[in-house]
Amino acid sequence: MKAPALLVLAFTVACAQTNSPAHAPPPPEPAPPAPAAATAPPAPVASAAPAPTPAPATTGALARGDGSPADAELTLGDAAYDRDELPAATRHFTRAKELAPGDAAPELGLIRVALAEAGVATDFSSAPGDARVSALLQRTEELLTRAPDYGLGHLERGRLLLILGRAEPALQALGRAIELLPNDAEAQSARGVALVAVGRSSEALPYLRRAAELDPNSADRLTNLGTVCLLLGQIGEAVTTFERAATLAPDDARVHSDLGTAYLAQNRADRALPELERAVRLDATRATFRSNLAYAYELQKNYDRAIATAKEAIKLDPSLGSAWINLGTALAKKGDHQAAERAFQQALALDPSDPRAKANLEELKELKQKPAP
Repeated sequence: MKAPALLVLAFTVACAQTNSPAHAPPPPEPAPPAPAAATAPPAPVASAAPAPTPAPATTGALARGDGSPADAELTLGDAAYDRDELPAATRHFTRAKELAPGDAAPELGLIRVALAEAGVATDFSSAPGDARVSALLQRTEELLTRAPDYGLGHLERGRLLLILGRAEPALQALGRAIELLPNDAEAQSARGVALVAVGRSSEALPYLRRAAELDPNSADRLTNLGTVCLLLGQIGEAVTTFERAATLAPDDARVHSDLGTAYLAQNRADRALPELERAVRLDATRATFRSNLAYAYELQKNYDRAIATAKEAIKLDPSLGSAWINLGTALAKKGDHQAAERAFQQALALDPSDPRAKANLEELKELKQKPAP
C-alpha cells in the first residue's frame, strides 16, 4: 500500500562571504541523544534461547488476510489504490463495507481514496483550512469513536492533521498510532515530520531512522532521514543516506540535488557538481537546483558559469533569495562589485532579516574602502 512521504524539504545553499574562500555555514551543535524509548534495543535473552525474530514492518494495507469475503474486497481495493486506480478502489472498498458494515477498514479505504482524489499535496501544512481535508478528518475521527484501537485510523488522523498544519494534535495521534503499530514505517515517518514541524528535529531523527529501517527500499524514507540529518549538521550520515537513496532512485532529480547539497556541506564540490548537474538535467524547472549548482561552480572558481547558472535560477524564480546571493557572491569574486551589490540588495529586499545578504553588503562596503593596490 502506498503511503506518501510527508516530509519534503529542499535545501538551498548560499555563500556568506565575498572576498574569502567560499564555504558552507558551520553546522549546528550535535543533536542531543535520542529518546530511549525510540531507539532502545530489544531486551537481552538467555543464551540458551534462540534470538527473537524481528516483527515484519507493516505495509499500511487494509486487508488482514483472514480469508473472509470482505477481506478479499479489501485486498482488491488495496491493490487498486496502490496502482492509483481510484474508481476501482472505491468499488472494492464500498463492497467490503457492505459485506462488513461494522469494520473500520473499508471506511478508512474510502477516506484514503477521497484524499487522493482531492489531489492535495501531503506535505506538512500543504492545505491549512482546506474544507475537503477537514471533512476527511472528521470522518476519520468518527471512525475512531467506533474503533478507538484501530492503529491505521490514528495514523490517517495524524497525516490529515499534518496536511492541515496542526502539528501538536498530529503528534498525539501519531504517538498513539506507533503504540498500536510499532512496525509501521509511515507512522514512524509521520511522527518524525510532526516533530520537525514544531522545531524538535533532534527528537525526529530516531523516528526517521526507524522508518528507513522498516522500509529500507524506499528512497522517500531515506530522503526524509537525510534531510533532517543535514538540518542537524550530521553531514556524514546525510551523505551516506542520500547515496543510498540515489541508488534506489537513480532518476529522481530531488535525490540527486539533495546528495549534491550534502556534498557541498562537506566542501566536496568535485563530488557535488555531477549530482547537481544531473538534478538539473532531470528537472530543468526547479530554481533551487540551479541555485545550488551555481554555488558549486563558484566553489570551483568557475565564476562565469556560476553567474550564468544563478541568473537561470532567478529567471525561474525571481523570489529565490539564495539565487540572488549566489549571483552576488560570484560577481563579487569576479570583481564586479556594483553588480554584486545590486544582487545582494535584491536578496535583502526579498528578506530583510536574511543575515547572509547583510553580511555580504558589509563585506562589499569594506572592500570599497580599501585602497587600490
